[in-house]
Amino acid sequence: MRETLAEWRPAVDEAIADLVPREIDTDYLESFFGEPTYEYDPDGIQRALSDPLWDLLDRGGKRWRAVLFLVFIEGFGEDPTEYMPYACIPEILHNGTIIVDDVEDQAAKRRGEPALHHIYGRDVALNAGNALYFLPLKILRENPGDLPAEQRLAAYEMLMDELNRTHLGQGMDICWHNEREVRITPAQYLEMCACKTGCLGRIVARLAAIITDQPAHVEEAVATYAELTAVAFQIGDDILDVENSLGRAGEFGKEFGNDVREGKKTLLVIHAIEESEPAQATRLQEILEAETNTDEEVLEALSILEDAGSIEYAREQALDLAAEARAEIAGLELDAETTDRLNTFTEFVVDREE
Repeated sequence: MRETLAEWRPAVDEAIADLVPREIDTDYLESFFGEPTYEYDPDGIQRALSDPLWDLLDRGGKRWRAVLFLVFIEGFGEDPTEYMPYACIPEILHNGTIIVDDVEDQAAKRRGEPALHHIYGRDVALNAGNALYFLPLKILRENPGDLPAEQRLAAYEMLMDELNRTHLGQGMDICWHNEREVRITPAQYLEMCACKTGCLGRIVARLAAIITDQPAHVEEAVATYAELTAVAFQIGDDILDVENSLGRAGEFGKEFGNDVREGKKTLLVIHAIEESEPAQATRLQEILEAETNTDEEVLEALSILEDAGSIEYAREQALDLAAEARAEIAGLELDAETTDRLNTFTEFVVDREE
């Protein structure tokens, strides 16, 4: 899967540049947004929208949502290059969510550098992040591929449904972050992931199915596959935050012990609270509740997670979800290469190192 990601990433970035150019000028603004009522300020829009977006994109990121979309398109018997603009939709949406998430979480770093709101300000970051929820919808309006009206409507309705659920997930995550006690169940955490992260995965799969006019049972199967894989990805991300902080502080692209410092109630934390001795569970909760933590306190919390077997528990949960995802596509009439790529991807999201 790494080879597939590397192969498609340059084409994905080129397609994103068609949507939001690195250099904003009046011609672009008029062609994309229409004639101004009075006069556009290209320089201001450059600094408030294009610069933050490309700052984030140029730091890295795997573009796996866009690439997974293209894998589905190819698996459905279509030429991926003909649908490249649509691949931008889930990728742009994803980057919009993480810009806003970083403001809401007061995150210090993203992809190894200061989070965008520390560079451009909270106001610019929030506006840019919110703009990225809406810009991809212009793709459906411009209608590359000349989709019939019913397919375009289905795509719009799907995006509205999934994006609303995305914000349900973020709402749960924010609420838990602001609470002192760890009161949630593993099932509630998984539901949050299914909404916050899984819905972006569902957008990838459902969009590919809709624009290639797949039957309903195929759309549902690939959507479930993508949701399960995305939840496994999120758990893998939580595991990486702990493992990289324990082993290589500062090398993961986020702040050392990022999830602990933010007081996040991850699946590992929920498990450790349930399985640790009362004194250790209380101590973990105290560290998570604190406004700030020393490096020593972060390491203490990480050690509690490790001692409780929470890393292994979370990995087993992620592996089970990946297996469920593979089962969802086992009965579809996809070619062997596509099936292999999709199966390999479910392993990649759990076993990746960054």
